[in-house]
Formats: sequence, structure tokens, C-alpha cells
Amino acid sequence: MTVKRIILGFLTLAVSLIIGQSLISSWNEPQVTNRLQLYQTDLLLQAASWQGDGFSDVQAKQVRSALLGDDPVASALKEYEEVREEAETNLTRSQEQLTQRLPETAPVSNRIETDPTTLKLKGMVQQQAQLIEQLDLRLGILQAEKGETAQALETWRNLAASQDKAGEIAQTARVLTGLWESPSTVDPEASMRIQQTLTGWFRYRALNQLYQSQQRDEDLTALAVKEQGIAEKTLLKLVFIGFLPTLGCVLGIGLIGFLVIQRFVRGQKSLLMQNAETGWDTPWTGEIIWQVLVVGFFFIGQIFLPLLLGALGVGFSTFSSRGRALYALLYYVLMASGGILVLYWSIRLFRPLPSGWFRFKFWGDWPWWGLGGYLAALPLMLGISFLNQQFWQGQGGSNPLLQTVLEEHDTIAFTIFFLTAAIAAPLFEEVLFRGFLLPSLTRYIPVWGAIAASSFIFAAAHLSLSEVLPLTALGSVLGFVYTRSRNLLAPMLLHSAWNSVTMMGLFLLGSGSN
Repeated sequence: MTVKRIILGFLTLAVSLIIGQSLISSWNEPQVTNRLQLYQTDLLLQAASWQGDGFSDVQAKQVRSALLGDDPVASALKEYEEVREEAETNLTRSQEQLTQRLPETAPVSNRIETDPTTLKLKGMVQQQAQLIEQLDLRLGILQAEKGETAQALETWRNLAASQDKAGEIAQTARVLTGLWESPSTVDPEASMRIQQTLTGWFRYRALNQLYQSQQRDEDLTALAVKEQGIAEKTLLKLVFIGFLPTLGCVLGIGLIGFLVIQRFVRGQKSLLMQNAETGWDTPWTGEIIWQVLVVGFFFIGQIFLPLLLGALGVGFSTFSSRGRALYALLYYVLMASGGILVLYWSIRLFRPLPSGWFRFKFWGDWPWWGLGGYLAALPLMLGISFLNQQFWQGQGGSNPLLQTVLEEHDTIAFTIFFLTAAIAAPLFEEVLFRGFLLPSLTRYIPVWGAIAASSFIFAAAHLSLSEVLPLTALGSVLGFVYTRSRNLLAPMLLHSAWNSVTMMGLFLLGSGSN
């Protein structure tokens, strides 16, 4: 027993160092939130071409105002300027950190070059620099569309001057400069440059300027027809991305209000108080809880599997789009299998388990708890995410899978990512955090304390500082739903619904950039 505790202590120390380092390193990492905002802004710009076919002028104006705002281009320009300013700040911060690790006067040794933190900082510097280039290219088009032609020309000239003259960005910047400054001397390869470098609304605005300068009336007409078709499809995407969650928030606020009123009217017999103070009969001690968490989840997921796959030469970034999706699914299945095996091995001696453990009842009211919990989580998460964003100001890191899915245009790859997030993750995480951890903690602390503690551990396990508060809130709703329903299918449904809607939203946002 002493040897076992020594090993557990050693593993706990190793896991704590890795998790602590991951959380600390995420402190200065940019979030994916700003990219999400830009993708949604791009959708608004594409939908702005909608002419209101099938609607009266009054109806079309109302729909445009409700979904797009009064001036989508002005709003987009402001959004792009804010994100560009933040990207510049992130770039400066990353360059300063990199300089501290690699002073210009010091020789660069092989050891430093292979240091993971240094390589990560170099990647962040390159990523932010590339983002600024893309932002400047698009900012110029927004400025030109608003009639700020002189400002647009300056933006493109500065961009072309700061880049490799043979690079795509520099060449496209010179093409755009020529289109708006001297259309009569357009680069013969202008159309190709625009098609290769620009996407969505920005591509169409540049092509529109090109076709006008070359008096290509047929191409202008075809372009307008194509834009109309895309604008109509984009409006449907915006309904899913914006209107449906808003409707869900309204319903969620109403549901929360109903539950609060019922609590005051019915007291201990209300839904909020159902099983509120009833814990689980836990036959094992804290050492088993410690063992399952440290070995079954953190050690296998954060140390063993990365080392094993690294030794085999297998890595997420080494694959193509579908390969990355399969890698993510395989990694999660292996982690879940290892975690479940450790869980089973740890509690096998306590079988048969007391009543109420790992309960799956396919009948009853669990769908209502799951869907109701999802609706209630929407306004709570919206408010907490807003406050969280104000605090972190775009920093604190994000789940790297979000950016991958956002930029994923392969339907098969997206489907595999979707299966990982909507099925594999809810099954494993709910069994571990709600099925095992939360009930186990009720041996030592009240139910509400077990919900809070298990939710915080659940949030910290995602290894991003900016996600700790929102995921703790989501975990609390999941824990509340489980303790009241006493059926693991309820939080699994909630968790799956949350991840499914998130993934679909990311895919729709990303698909709008084509």
C-alpha cells in the first residue's frame, strides 16, 4: 500500500507539473473568440447582398435590419480594426517573450531551438503575423467600400512594402491597389490573384471592381446572380447561428424564472430541491478517487498517450484533414478506454455497487432534464462568457480543436470531428466526472459542494485558463441535472447537445468563407 501511494504521489507530481505548465502557457495565448467573430462578420457581409426576393420592401428591410444591422459594412470595418489592433498587441507580446528566451546577442543552440516553449512562441509569432497580413488585405476592401479610397490604398501599399515582393499577399495587395487607383492598367493575372487569396464577400467585391474596370457586363451579371444565391443561403446560416440560440436563451430565461418561482411556491417539493441533499453511498475512500483521476484520466491522457504516439512518430499536425479527424477520434477512444479500465479496476472490489451508481434508465423524464438543462445553460453561459471575455481580452487560450473545426471544409473530416465531440466526449466525460467523481465526493462534502468541485476539475482538465470559468459553469449545470435526475443519460444528452450545436455553428461559420 505504501509503494502504491508513493507511485501515486510521483504521478500526481508529474501530472500537476504538466497541467500547471499548460495552464500557465495558455495565459498569453490568443483565444479563438476573435476569429469566430470575424467569421460571423464575413457571413453578415455575404448576406448583405440579399435583395429580399419573395418579401415586400418593408418586410425585406425588417429582416435585413434584424439579422444584418443598419450598416453591415461599417460594423465589419470596426470589427476588423479592433481584431487587427488586438492581433498587433498579441504579436508584440509574443515577440517580446521570444526575445527574452532568445536574445539577439546570444548564440542559438540546438537545445534552445528544440525547446517546446520556444517553438510554440515562434509558431504564435508566425500565426499572428499571417493573421495581420490577411486582416490588412481585407481592411483595405472594407475601407474602399465605405468610400475611404485613400485610406485603402495606403493600407495596401504598406502591406505590399512590408512583404516579400514575390509573395501572394504582396502581389494581391498590388493588384487591389491598381484596381482602385488606375483600373486601366490592371495586372493580367488579377483575377487569378483575387481567386487564390481572397474568399467570400471580399473576393466578390474585388472581382466586381475588376469586371467594372474591364467592362465585362456578362461577368458582372453572373457575379451578381451568384452573390444573390449565396446571400440567401447565408441568411439561413445566420438564422441557425444567431436567431435559434437567441430563441433558446429566451426560453432558458423563462425556464429559470419558472424554476425559481416554483422553488418559492413549493419549497422542498420543487424541482430545484429534488434530491438536492441526497448524496450517494460511497464505499471507497479518497485514495480511490485520487487514483482514478490521476491515473485514469490525467496520466493516460496527458502523459502516457502523447509519449506513446510520439514514440511511434504519430502526431496531429502530421496528417491531412481526414487524418487529423481520425487521429482526434482514435486519441479520444484510447484515452476513454484507458480511463474506463482504470475506473473498473479501481472499484472492482466494491461490486456489487450500492444502489444509484452509474444509473442508465432508458425510460422516465431524463430527456426533459437534458433538454431543460441545455436551455437553462444557454443564458447562463452567454452572460458568463461575456464577463469572461471582458476579463481575458482575447487571451487565455482556447481548445485547439475549435480552430481546426472552424477551418475544416471537408464534410467527411467534419463528421468524424462531430462524432468525437458529440458522442465520444459526452459518454466518457459524463461517466467519469458526473458518474464517478461527483457522487464519490458526496462522501466528504455536501451535494452542492461536490457539484462545484467536480465542475472545477472538469474545467481545469481542458487546459485553457480562459475556459475555466465558462466550463465550470457548464459543469455545474451538468452536475445539477445529474443530481436531480439520477440518470446519466440526462447530462449526456445535455453535453451532446451543447457540443453538437457548437460544432455545427463552427462548421457553418467556416463554410461561409468559401
